[in-house]
Amino acid sequence: MQQPDYTHIQQLLVQEHALAEAAEAHGMLAGCLCSAAGYSFEDWLREILPEGRADPQVAETLRDVYTPTLAALEQPDMGFEPLLPSDAQPIDARTTALAEWCQGFLYGLGAGRIPDASRLPGEVGEIVRDFAEITRAGVDGAESEESNESAYAELVEFVRVGVQLLFEELEAARRAPTPASDDAAPLH
Repeated sequence: MQQPDYTHIQQLLVQEHALAEAAEAHGMLAGCLCSAAGYSFEDWLREILPEGRADPQVAETLRDVYTPTLAALEQPDMGFEPLLPSDAQPIDARTTALAEWCQGFLYGLGAGRIPDASRLPGEVGEIVRDFAEITRAGVDGAESEESNESAYAELVEFVRVGVQLLFEELEAARRAPTPASDDAAPLH
C-alpha cells in the first residue's frame, strides 16, 4: 500500500478539529474495517470528525487513506501498513503513535461488530489482547537506542501482520446478520 504522509494527515486532522490523532484515526479505520461489513468512508468521517464531514480537499486526502487501507486488507499479499510517523521521528513519538494506533484499532473493533474483543477465542483473541498491551507501550530508558528501535520494529510488524490476520479471521463476524433490534435477543 502506498503509505500517506503521517505528518500531513495529522495536520489535516488538526485543521478539521478531529476527535483523534492520525495514528488513532487510522487504527479506528482498520478496526472498523475488520469488524463491520460495509464500513464506508463516510462512516469513518462520522467517527473521527466532529461534524462527520470535512473540507472537500481534506476529504479527498482522507479518502486517499481510506481506499488503500481497505484495498490492502482485502488483498492476500499482506500489504497492510499502519499509519505511523516516519522513522526520522524520535522513537518516543513513534512509540506513542503506535500505542494510539492500537487503542484506535480496539475502539474500531468495538464500534463494529465485536462488542468485547477481549473475549475473542484462540489466536484472534490473543492478538487483540496483545494489542491492548501495546496501548501501554513506552520506550525503555535503560535499553540502548538500537534495542528500542528493534523492539519498535518488531511491534509494528506484529501489528501489521496481526491486523491482516484479524481481517481474514473476522470475515464471518462481519458477514453475520445484524439483529433487527436490541430487543431481538435477551441479554444474559
